[in-house]
Amino acid sequence: MSNPKANPGQTFQYWVQGMDCSSCAETIQKSIARMEGTEEVQVNFSTAKMSVTISDPTIGDQIESQVKKLGYTIEPIASRQTGQTYVIDGMDCGACAITLEKHMLKFPEVREVNVNFSTGKMRIDHDLTNDQVKEEVSKAGFKALLSSSKHNSSEAVEENLKKPIPATLYSGIFLLMGFVGSYSHVSEWIITLLYAAAIIIGGYKPARSAYYAVRSASLDMNVLMTVAALGAALIGEWFEGTTVVFLFSLGNTLQNRAIEKTRKSIRGLMNLAPPEAWIKQGQQLVRTSVEDIQIGDVIVIKPGEKIPLDGEVTRGHSAVNQSPITGESVPVDKEPGHVVYAGTVNESGSLDVKVTKLVEDTTIARIIHLVEEAQEKKAPSQAFVDRFAKIYTPIMFAIALLMMLIPPLFGWGTWGDWFYRGLELLVVACPCALVISTPVAIVSAIGNAAKNGVLIKGGTFLEVAGSIKAIAFDKTGTLTEGKPKVSAVYTQHGVSEEDLLRIALTIEEHSQHPIASAIVEHAKQQELSALQGERYGALVGKGAHATIQGIEYFAGNPKLFQDMSVSMEHLEDQASQLQQEGNTLILVGTTSELLGMIAVSDSIRHTTVTTMQALKQSGIEQVVMLTGDNEGTACKIAKEAGLDRYFADLLPEDKVSAVEQLQQEGKLVAMVGDGINDAPALATANLGIAMGGAGTDTAMETADIVLMADNLDKLPHTMKLSRKALRIIKQNIWFSLLVKVVALSFIFPGWLTLWAAVMSDTGAALLVILNSMRLLRMKG
Repeated sequence: MSNPKANPGQTFQYWVQGMDCSSCAETIQKSIARMEGTEEVQVNFSTAKMSVTISDPTIGDQIESQVKKLGYTIEPIASRQTGQTYVIDGMDCGACAITLEKHMLKFPEVREVNVNFSTGKMRIDHDLTNDQVKEEVSKAGFKALLSSSKHNSSEAVEENLKKPIPATLYSGIFLLMGFVGSYSHVSEWIITLLYAAAIIIGGYKPARSAYYAVRSASLDMNVLMTVAALGAALIGEWFEGTTVVFLFSLGNTLQNRAIEKTRKSIRGLMNLAPPEAWIKQGQQLVRTSVEDIQIGDVIVIKPGEKIPLDGEVTRGHSAVNQSPITGESVPVDKEPGHVVYAGTVNESGSLDVKVTKLVEDTTIARIIHLVEEAQEKKAPSQAFVDRFAKIYTPIMFAIALLMMLIPPLFGWGTWGDWFYRGLELLVVACPCALVISTPVAIVSAIGNAAKNGVLIKGGTFLEVAGSIKAIAFDKTGTLTEGKPKVSAVYTQHGVSEEDLLRIALTIEEHSQHPIASAIVEHAKQQELSALQGERYGALVGKGAHATIQGIEYFAGNPKLFQDMSVSMEHLEDQASQLQQEGNTLILVGTTSELLGMIAVSDSIRHTTVTTMQALKQSGIEQVVMLTGDNEGTACKIAKEAGLDRYFADLLPEDKVSAVEQLQQEGKLVAMVGDGINDAPALATANLGIAMGGAGTDTAMETADIVLMADNLDKLPHTMKLSRKALRIIKQNIWFSLLVKVVALSFIFPGWLTLWAAVMSDTGAALLVILNSMRLLRMKG
């Protein structure tokens, strides 16, 4: 493997495989950092990525050999980005995807290919031309369209939805004509011709797919149905054979229509951001394609328009509906300096926005990419079913052949009777409903979550979320607002609360300290105005002072007044209690007396209590808080939020130990944090959930689930959705197996007809899809 051409000061990224823990990442990082010619090294265990900035262009290959010496596999990320994505039309089930994969892998120019029936896409890493890929896909019985942009992918799928279904319709007409003719005086050979026409018209596509499946050494449902239809015709059961073809064709049509609705979950995201924008050129506004807009350009978003690109507001004030991205139901006020996201809706005023990200790098583009990747990742249950189906189908095919041959050889019935039963077994053997039982549910659930501002990065994480029993929360910025607020005001010596706050406001309004800002905001909420002050000054590490009406007043911590030998008198008990509860105290007074004190603390979010209650209702057994704050603060927040347990005085590594303790108690644990400071605990938990993913690359990269809005509102919905998805997957699998068992048991007594066998298989697949699609309608 050759390393990309390097230049001094250039940064390269690599995939590193084989790391077992964060210590492995640290070992690699230290080893590469010691090499001469490296400027900076970052190894991320969670994402299996290494970033290296070099000053010596000759050490590129040495980096790879050094990592290999340490016992790990390394690959430049650039080498993985040579693949293309195609939208595939014509796949009827998961077996078609397997057939196409095997067909494409026959070519030496194809290094890797992955076809996903649920999303209708093929990712292929190859050296073929675009026309060659399309031609080979066509040979396998399908159509391919290169997905070069979000728009043509969407248009391709919409075009597929509008296609008529003449083959199924005409096949049904000829079947009906033959059936009616059999009860009249129409000649037998005419009836046979009508049935033959129905078989040819309705069975052409499955037969072609069956041909390519056999060429690819794959036994899929098309092979089974084609053999069954031809076999029925050979033994003179023309009506049975025609019914098999028609029902199979109709079932495929209904299945494809149904599954297209699940694919709309992504198409809806793709269409959120408009394809064009008004760009400011001098005094004129020019309508421009978003692909042609560069970083730094200024675009104008008029009232009621969707925002086309991520950017920063430079002029104007408006309320922006961010629900498509974050799931927040209430529009957010935007003014100069605020960030806006592509796909959100400008509700009222006009906004000038300086573009900060190109169209392919916007938050909505990253969301679409992540959701598509997630929908293509196989969940454990899906991977198991796929492996099972690969073994099960050939075995059933062999059993059907033996059934056709062995009983009549021993005189246990006629050849025709056992041949017919063998055909029935072939049809019943098709595991279509079983294979489709998991992926459609996964795609539906992930699409629903994305529309509600939650990114679930794959079926694996969806299944894990459905089994979670305990959720651990970081405190600051997760359960709490993450910014201090005034929690209590105490006065003495006859000073009113209003006067105390006005003095504090006068002293603190010139400070940028978060605690000072909390006092200023509280005073303004009380509609209080500052007094006339002068000679303002800051006392580093202690507080601030100002002269008001000739008297010098101070606002600061207790140490400031202790140094001035000012007694706290009657406020000592309250001060001690407030400090034990985690409040920060700001004392206000002069050099001779204390007028009062203001307690400031981090307050819980207004949604925290309802979220905790909803989580318990959704089946979570324990909600736990992990915090670095003291015991008093932790106890207070835990009581207010309605938590079951809390762990206080924790360092980042202690949070990892707390998560491990919960796991040792036999629980699957989810950790909710900001995706940066809580990275070790997020990685240790069975499920990492990051908050505030909108615009945050780190949160999207490190966590298994990302809440796009900076609040917990959507977490209960995510847990309920995951649990429901898990239930539906289990229902689908058991239902599919039960239908097979019942149908198989009906074959031997002779109770099953060939058309009923088709109906049982197609009907089961359709019911499984419809059951899975209930997840799309689940409200957030």
